Amino acid sequence: MIKKQIHRYYNDLAKTYDENRFENSYGKYIDQQERHFLDSFFKNKSYSQVLDLGCGTGRLLNFATHGVDFSQEMLTIAHQKFPHKNLAVGEISNIPFDEKFDCIFSFHVIMHQTKEETKNFLNEAYKSLNNEGILIFDFPINARKKPQSPQEDWHANNSFSTNEISDLLKHNWKVIETKGILFFPVHRIPKSFRKIFLPLDIMICNTFLKKWASYQIIVLKKQ
Repeated sequence: MIKKQIHRYYNDLAKTYDENRFENSYGKYIDQQERHFLDSFFKNKSYSQVLDLGCGTGRLLNFATHGVDFSQEMLTIAHQKFPHKNLAVGEISNIPFDEKFDCIFSFHVIMHQTKEETKNFLNEAYKSLNNEGILIFDFPINARKKPQSPQEDWHANNSFSTNEISDLLKHNWKVIETKGILFFPVHRIPKSFRKIFLPLDIMICNTFLKKWASYQIIVLKKQ
């Protein structure tokens, strides 16, 4: 039942997703931080197969060769933006490509998943990566991120501690690096000042203070 709700929610949202989520000043603030991280990470890398898992409308597909999303409506828009990318309908626990990937990244997905679903995601990513392949994903820190969507009890309703994520990794993964996203409570900062705070936010999220950011990005290597 919940899966049907999620499919319906994102199919209905697809046409206005970019405008509503990432074209306002709050969304741009997050988008620029994530792009800064991905630009830095992929610099000087020579990966031939990169998967954006949960690619949505293709916001970050410029960093990938392949994209997967469970919403056909979202993928239709992604295909319009990137007609030459390999896109397919699928789920994070059931990747619909036979090829192995050098890197898989997944943003704004784990926040909707339970611990069990996150475990399934990690197992599927492990199977879909080449030896020593890289997995990147973000997750809300439960000390900062609280459920904010009472209308949909699944939406952004899951957060984790770093210890909880570590417990899920077992011996299959080596942690390469972590980074914070959204240190400042940007929703409380006037829109006209958010650009001023952004460079400082990026800098802080590279220091030991990153563990107090709203989100953590974790980079893992397949063992």
